Amino acid sequence: MSNRIWSIGADEPLQAVLDSADCREGRCPAILRQTLTGYLSWQERNRVTVRQTVGSPRIAPQWVAALMAAGATVSVEGDPAQEFPLAEWQPKKGRIAALHVPLGDVRLGEAHVGRTPADEPIVAAIAGVEMDGDRVAAARLFLTGVGPAPIWTAQAADRLRGRPLDETSIQAVAVAVEQEVAPQGDFRGSAEYRRAMAGVLTRRALLACLPQEVRA
Repeated sequence: MSNRIWSIGADEPLQAVLDSADCREGRCPAILRQTLTGYLSWQERNRVTVRQTVGSPRIAPQWVAALMAAGATVSVEGDPAQEFPLAEWQPKKGRIAALHVPLGDVRLGEAHVGRTPADEPIVAAIAGVEMDGDRVAAARLFLTGVGPAPIWTAQAADRLRGRPLDETSIQAVAVAVEQEVAPQGDFRGSAEYRRAMAGVLTRRALLACLPQEVRA
């Protein structure tokens, strides 16, 4: 198990994150690269910093959701400096100094739906799972496009803790997520469509966390 941490300064533009050695040499999770290179243009990635993106997740919600699923933390300015899970950080806790991403054994899975590959996803689900033997030690699940906030934390992921990661447990979480979300419809997708996609994409994201040989 690796306990290496990838630390990124808060003033770094998103393009510098992509250009870092950890990204270029494939040490960071592929999902973190994919969610930065989807619908965000090169110009936007050079203009926007890590601090701006984390503080305003509407800029790149899938990337921030992937960071949360990976178990990322943030350190905030101050004496002494403090560190918080990214999913729990709020501006009142302090100004972000750096972002820290564990490069360990977290299994990440992502699924999304959009009008075209270049468009911002209508709904997306990103899951992070940590295993203890054949049982789930921790599970994190975040969705976009299913509620008033840019990123929705799915409480249903807690159902996986202590259970095997298999088709039965994954399907139970997908059903629970579909019941949990409260989407609002718009011209890109009705509330009913977004709710149905929340369940479908949750299942796909969690299935992507299974070992390759099991998925095959």
